[in-house]
Amino acid sequence: MRWALVKVCVAVTTMVVVAFAVPLGLVIREMARDRAFSNAEREAAAVAPALSITTDRDELERVVASAASDAGMAVHIPAGAGDSGDGDSGDAGGGDGDGGGTGGEQQAVDIGRQRAADKDIATTRKLGRASTTEVPGGSTLLQPVALSSGEIAVVEVYVPEAEVTNGLGTAWAVLAGVGVALVVGSVAVADRLGVRMVQPAQRLVESAHELGEGKLSARVPEEGPTELRLAAVAFNSMADQVVQLLANERELAADLSHRLRTPLTVLRLNAASLGDGPAAEQTRAAVAQLEREVDTIIRTARDAKPQTAAVGVGVGCDAAEVVRERMDFWSALAEDEGRKVRVAGVDRPVRIPVARADLVAALDALLGNVFRHTAEGTAFAVDVHNGEDAVIVLVSDAGPGIADPQAAMARGRGSGADGSTGLGLDIVRRLAESTGGDVRIGRSVLGGTEVRIWIQLDGREPERRGHRGSVRRRRPPRLVSTFNRPRSLP
Repeated sequence: MRWALVKVCVAVTTMVVVAFAVPLGLVIREMARDRAFSNAEREAAAVAPALSITTDRDELERVVASAASDAGMAVHIPAGAGDSGDGDSGDAGGGDGDGGGTGGEQQAVDIGRQRAADKDIATTRKLGRASTTEVPGGSTLLQPVALSSGEIAVVEVYVPEAEVTNGLGTAWAVLAGVGVALVVGSVAVADRLGVRMVQPAQRLVESAHELGEGKLSARVPEEGPTELRLAAVAFNSMADQVVQLLANERELAADLSHRLRTPLTVLRLNAASLGDGPAAEQTRAAVAQLEREVDTIIRTARDAKPQTAAVGVGVGCDAAEVVRERMDFWSALAEDEGRKVRVAGVDRPVRIPVARADLVAALDALLGNVFRHTAEGTAFAVDVHNGEDAVIVLVSDAGPGIADPQAAMARGRGSGADGSTGLGLDIVRRLAESTGGDVRIGRSVLGGTEVRIWIQLDGREPERRGHRGSVRRRRPPRLVSTFNRPRSLP
């Protein structure tokens, strides 16, 4: 593209230069010719007054010598027009040499070197108007002049070719220099324009290759011509979508694998109650191997980028119903382990803008952590508080608590214990942030950990920043409730 632009500019500029320079050069040539013949006319006009007064050879020779700038002038006086009684006038014509008495025929007087042909001189004398004719080495101007006797003399002024072409070489050289400068300038401009167009295209190609090779951070600077800027914007948007889709796939793999931890926990607890024997050992070994495989899948996908999706219109569930359902499931395990359970705030429907499957996954992640990281017999509780613009779901236990809540919220870090992938709290966090809320970890009234899920009800989308799916969360408004008061378990 770059060289194509250069070639086009060279061709166009060359045509323009030729179209203007050639006619201009011809005009300059005609001007030089007109200047040379104007000078010749002035020289011929300087001799005309003398011819109208006298035809004496000596006088005319002095006039011609003073008027002509060189030896290029000649005067042709016809026979019979010379001064009467002038014995010398016959010498110029080269006649019979009888000395020229008053009764004899006078000869023509020619002063200077004749270059024009006799017929051209005769034609000029006959027509009575100036003319030019070509002669060896240049041209001659033939100017007729009326004598006092009524005859027509012809003044011949020689114009050499060098005088006609004087200055033409310099003029053509200047025109050629200007033309070359224009062509070179057009090449430079075309090259700069080509670079301005080609570089963004090259960067687009390179970024496309990098993205194809798996370098997901490849982006194109949005600069250059409008079309290439739009192409860069479209490419960057596509790259962001590719990165987000890959992140979604990894997150889906991690989240689905993490959801398998709930039934695996049930299997592990049930397998522990099978007692001894080969079948029981095989069951426990199979469950342990399955847990390890699930953990491997989760850790493989733990570098996934978090994504906070806006809640669609009509998407939502009854939080009270979901909490009752999941507590029915976990209560059976709690009864086997001797755990006291309390549920509050689920006696009436509580609509939240969260998909049912997502809320189920979040509750199972939190309750699974209670069973996984607290000793048997540790009590726990789930409370639902419904406000005007937010719903709070509290999951609290009487366990040892979390020493570093901030580290626990970091995706993929976990607690460091066996079987911990660190994705459980991240699932909960993303659920809350998808509504504009947040998740906070603190100390519960039971003495252990309290996880508070703040779910916004006003439908505002969280603000996305950057390519990492990070969310700038506004501070939720205070919810008037009594969830911080001491509670007693049944």
